[in-house]
Amino acid sequence: MTQDRGTPLVELRDISIAFGGIKAVDHVTVDLYPGEVVGLLGHNGAGKSTLIKCLSGAYQADSGEIFINGQKASIQNPRDARAYNIETIYQTLALADNLDAASNLFLGRELVTPMGFVDEARMEAETRKIMARLNPNFRKFNVPVSALSGGQRQSVAIARAVYFNARILIMDEPTAALGPHETQMVAELIEELKRQGLGIFLIEHDIHNVMKLCDRASVMKNGQLVGTVNVDEVTDDDILGMIILGKKPEKAA
Repeated sequence: MTQDRGTPLVELRDISIAFGGIKAVDHVTVDLYPGEVVGLLGHNGAGKSTLIKCLSGAYQADSGEIFINGQKASIQNPRDARAYNIETIYQTLALADNLDAASNLFLGRELVTPMGFVDEARMEAETRKIMARLNPNFRKFNVPVSALSGGQRQSVAIARAVYFNARILIMDEPTAALGPHETQMVAELIEELKRQGLGIFLIEHDIHNVMKLCDRASVMKNGQLVGTVNVDEVTDDDILGMIILGKKPEKAA
């Protein structure tokens, strides 16, 4: 599937990281192409979050290399990651509950008038523009985000990343604790991001979500990569077998 797709957006190559002598990630290689969602699965402690934190700048690998658009990247901290247009959307979403969508979008990066005042009108106009692209049904621009549903809050967090030029998104269980309607809204957001050529790493526990949202799935167990499969070529049970038994399905081997 990936032979003719040119250069990966991201390549984590032969990454290892140990804590106190225990290998949390052991020589793992995964990649991600533009307009693709790659699911990262595995039990708690499998190493998927640790691996992805090497990309987000939260951890530094002991060995291995990261390539962004085919160029070797140096990511020492989250600021470096952002410079490579990598944004992480955590489960907590890191939104300021008492502020509205526009204030959250520009939190810490407020637009100002020539006089130096916060330009609320322009911030709202920009927020409406990006929301029209991502989630045209979003209407609640003037209420605190605490009044928004889970899916709408997710929209605000994604809009913030996209507005500031994210090309690579790391999403940590984006539909956890959401109902079916909200989950569908997030699925549509992810489809829209794919159309815009972003690449998404999705850390996920729910195999049904992986089958629905992802193009490929990379499964880890005990710090090692069990394998990466094309989602449309495997079943839920195949992926479950990879997670539990650490075995790649025959047809994908």
